[in-house]
Amino acid sequence: MKSSFLLAAAFALWAAAPVQAQRKTKSSTETTSVAAQRLQPLFGGLTPAQAEQALGTPFITKLAGSFASRAEASRFFSTKGYEYLAENQVDTAAYRFNLAWVLDPNNADAFHGLGIVASEKAPEQSISLLTRGVALAPTNSYLLSDLGASYLIRYQQSKKKKDLTTGTELLEKATTQDAANATAWQQLARAYFYQEKYPQAWEAIHKGQNISLTSMDFDLVADLKEKLPDPAGTIK
Repeated sequence: MKSSFLLAAAFALWAAAPVQAQRKTKSSTETTSVAAQRLQPLFGGLTPAQAEQALGTPFITKLAGSFASRAEASRFFSTKGYEYLAENQVDTAAYRFNLAWVLDPNNADAFHGLGIVASEKAPEQSISLLTRGVALAPTNSYLLSDLGASYLIRYQQSKKKKDLTTGTELLEKATTQDAANATAWQQLARAYFYQEKYPQAWEAIHKGQNISLTSMDFDLVADLKEKLPDPAGTIK
């Protein structure tokens, strides 16, 4: 929708008169630039006001007009973003999360989604985005666990104890906020494994397993068995 709006504006300039050719080229370049930016978290580092200006205020106004409020529109687009992530349509998801952020900069789900999008290629940016999300929703277990997991990923690269400590604290908080967050338990087990707290790692694995068997990290289980057989004797 955004691209259609900008391309229509560029076409209007082109059709006006031959003397507008230079303006047409500029609008086309701007369209290309914005199209590329829409796939970058927070439109490549813009403020919400700058992003709205780049998209076109009439476009945002029309978009929000389909909902009772901008906040409701934002929630709709962040929900769609997660749906596209589940379908592995990462670029489409990124754009939906960006729209959610422009419509409501206080929507923690927009930062959460963009943090997930950035996690594979830009772990530092992912931590920054997820941290902003946690600041807006400090009791959101899934935000906390994803941020904690991001610190564990960085710890594997940095080997800095601070990253491991921070990741562990976030994951412990995530399981405190929601004891049914199976993924958080498995990530916490990995954090304990890195600290050579093997009995605690097994305990966390079993808690996650009891909630959802599909959450189990079998690579971690294999590594852990080499250090300490399952004290409960349920995993051979």
